[in-house]
Amino acid sequence: MAHFIACHKTDDAYNVANLFFREIVRLHGVPRTIVSDRDVKFLSFFWKTLWGKLGTKLLFSTSSHPQTDGQTEVTNRTLTTILRAVLKDNLKAWEDVLPHVEFAYNRTLHSSTNLTPFECVYGLNPLTPFDLISLPIEERVDFNAGKQVEIIKEMH
Repeated sequence: MAHFIACHKTDDAYNVANLFFREIVRLHGVPRTIVSDRDVKFLSFFWKTLWGKLGTKLLFSTSSHPQTDGQTEVTNRTLTTILRAVLKDNLKAWEDVLPHVEFAYNRTLHSSTNLTPFECVYGLNPLTPFDLISLPIEERVDFNAGKQVEIIKEMH
């Protein structure tokens, strides 16, 4: 699952840590590992101490070689493409559209898993307005709990 969080180049390690806890830890708990580039914010004493006390292992990609974390690179390229399509000439609105882009991204089928990120994490997709169109309930919901449990177990 991807989270697209508005931040700025001027954010320091303290602000980034606050963003991380507010936007990621509150939803998913404390991670066992974090893969990061060698940005000064992540190399700081504060950041290393914080994660050390929480038992999280920091893994750093090779300096000047962002391809080391290929999954993030693909996600960043996709995010850039979506933002360009959505924003067109209104580039200043990027922070406003980010939550909507994140939702769309996480509800899109990924070829590597043949599932959406929402399905990988929660076992189902959240509803959209299109899902609420008046249809008989048996046509809207085809939920096999046993199958969903097996899919989630395979993913983790």
